[in-house]
Amino acid sequence: MNGFLYGVALQCKLDLRSRTMLISCYAVPLLFFAVMGGIFTFIMPDSKETLIPSMTVFAVSMGALIGLPPSLTEIYQGDVKNAYQANGAPLSSGLIFTNISAFVHLLIMSFILYMAAPIAFDAKIPERPGVFFAGLVIFIAVSLSIASIIGLAVKDISNTSMFSILIYLPSIMLSGIMFPIDLLPKPFEIAGKLFPAAWGYKLLAENALTARTLCPLVVIFLAASALCCVLLTKIRTR
Repeated sequence: MNGFLYGVALQCKLDLRSRTMLISCYAVPLLFFAVMGGIFTFIMPDSKETLIPSMTVFAVSMGALIGLPPSLTEIYQGDVKNAYQANGAPLSSGLIFTNISAFVHLLIMSFILYMAAPIAFDAKIPERPGVFFAGLVIFIAVSLSIASIIGLAVKDISNTSMFSILIYLPSIMLSGIMFPIDLLPKPFEIAGKLFPAAWGYKLLAENALTARTLCPLVVIFLAASALCCVLLTKIRTR
């Protein structure tokens, strides 16, 4: 119990000093929303129909893939890992608490976009909010599982951002939020389906929990979770 409480307290301290999490979860998504939301709706008025899903996918992908990995690398490749072990907290608690913290931040950011888009740009509100947020929870979890692999696998924190960007850019460009995925060459369309953003956008835009969109996300999540377990085992034995 003491180890658990120590992990919670330590995570709160890390969150308070993490500029990367603040910038990637709030500052950049809000700036992108303010600028690109106006551009999209001015050039393509029909984009109001899918503005909330597209901005949400951008915000979640940015916060997860850019914001989470540096925090995990800092924990498991530095002195924070020793602090967890010295105070009796399970080594996996760093991964768990960091993911929970990032999940809450991303959920808050998504709710802000959900409320602000209709006011700022007359965006269409999803007809079934419950289904939309259920899909959002799934998409956030899957995105964080991919981000966790980066944070656990990269040993040098200075390289974490580089690997995050290498995953983030194709994830966004091939997701369909910038332009219809049907316009992409077939190889790029297939490559885009390897990333959760493409399936997350389809899930949120369709506002329906169908097996066609849920199954790929579940497969990605299970594969990423298994790989995270392997990486944690390697870290524990170092």
